[in-house]
Amino acid sequence: MNIENTKAQMRKGILEFCILSLLKEKDYYTSEILEELKGAKLLVVEGTVYPLLNRLKNGEFLSYRWEESNAGPPRKYYKLTEKGGVFLEELALTWQELSEAVKQITEKTKS
Repeated sequence: MNIENTKAQMRKGILEFCILSLLKEKDYYTSEILEELKGAKLLVVEGTVYPLLNRLKNGEFLSYRWEESNAGPPRKYYKLTEKGGVFLEELALTWQELSEAVKQITEKTKS
């Protein structure tokens, strides 16, 4: 079994939650989202993030607007919708329950 593949799958499983969490605080364009994720060592590539943003937009969890840029073409800024905020709250609760369960199991195996 390849550890890098397993680690990548674990990161992909939480990307939705992380992206929605970022957008809770402010609007971002894709390059900023990628920078934040990479800064948190989630090591994602554009080919992963763009389809995910599109799915979230199609699910009405995100909206976007175009904004002119001084450094090139216009930028698409993503914003969390009301529906996305509710979804984020549900994911946060699920994450809390899941992380508690994993902690319980992994700490039990240490003793």
